[in-house]
Amino acid sequence: MASPVYFWNLRASMKAPYDQRIHRLLKRTGFAEHVAGGELAAVKIHFGERGVTGHVQPLMVRPILHELTRAGARPFLTDASTLYVGQRGEAVSHAMQAALHGYDPLLLGAPVIIADGLKGASQVALPVPGGKHFTEAFIAADIAEADLLVSINHLKGHELAGFGGALKNIGMGAASKQGKMQQHVTTGPLVDTAACKGCGACVGICSAQALALVEALALADALDPTPDHTSDHTSESTPEKPRQVIRLDSALCCGCGACFLACKHGGLTINWQTDVAAFLERMMEYAAALLLSRPKPSLHITFVTNVTPDCDCMGFSDAPICPDIGVLASLDPVAIDQAGIDLVNRAEPLWPSHLPLGLKAGQDKFLALRPSLPPAMGLDYAEVLGLGSRAYELVAL
Repeated sequence: MASPVYFWNLRASMKAPYDQRIHRLLKRTGFAEHVAGGELAAVKIHFGERGVTGHVQPLMVRPILHELTRAGARPFLTDASTLYVGQRGEAVSHAMQAALHGYDPLLLGAPVIIADGLKGASQVALPVPGGKHFTEAFIAADIAEADLLVSINHLKGHELAGFGGALKNIGMGAASKQGKMQQHVTTGPLVDTAACKGCGACVGICSAQALALVEALALADALDPTPDHTSDHTSESTPEKPRQVIRLDSALCCGCGACFLACKHGGLTINWQTDVAAFLERMMEYAAALLLSRPKPSLHITFVTNVTPDCDCMGFSDAPICPDIGVLASLDPVAIDQAGIDLVNRAEPLWPSHLPLGLKAGQDKFLALRPSLPPAMGLDYAEVLGLGSRAYELVAL
């Protein structure tokens, strides 16, 4: 059965300015009927890495928060810490980054709360119904425990997932550090012994006791037991103190990701090499764990504007690949993602942009950017998990 996706094409007037259009758009979804007075509403959004300009701007968010408040909810803007170390790697820097991009509670009428705690370890384990990769998913606690969930999404390309929309914003974005680690990789971190300073900060933070400091020579012998006879062992010079480096026991590693934040020298890095199709399935299972556990429907709002070829995590916003199209709203995350992709593909391509020259309206822009991606980009598996329907009815205001 086709799910309704409500669409506003950005046309406005003196009698129907932006806030009035947003009011009409959200009213059509019927989400307000599910709101009881005083319920806490987690509004999941991407605040944008430093240097990004294409993310959803605060003044575009304000009328949405007003509608939630008018319906009786108590909204808060939220995201979870990134797995990589950057401006959003822990709660203090993340909240400051949100403030630098204008997400001010006095302006918007809702606070910013980083949902997985100070260092990304505050999480709730939720079951994954029907999952083939996971039986449970680690979700940022304040998002999992909120009474209501609203996702505000910026549709754009993504270097690994192909595109970012509602399911990417929820599946990856709402996961704790451990959850993000599970989705991205199936093993622990990569150890760079040349960069390691032997400070031991990561050892102290590793709850699984998978990390230990060892002498660099002993580690080299463990990795290559062939004796080295080229050095002069008869030298009478005073030997230097052996340098200590990190050793990882991958069998003990739980993939929590805490060591990335602890290491300040690049001795532990993320292994981004992964099977993309399997990654997309893992991400969809995380979205299923959060969305299917909720007793009430979730609302998804997608801005099909500034459709950049890369994620808002990149630290810059490249030229958009198509004109601004509009704003979508739906209670079905699969339908709204599919509708967003279809609208972008039907639009005229823009140049200069990262798109290959010669691409025509109607051709798949996201697959043109990253041809090795699975054609459905995970939405077929999201359907299998019961997250929604790729069949939709686009209802224009």
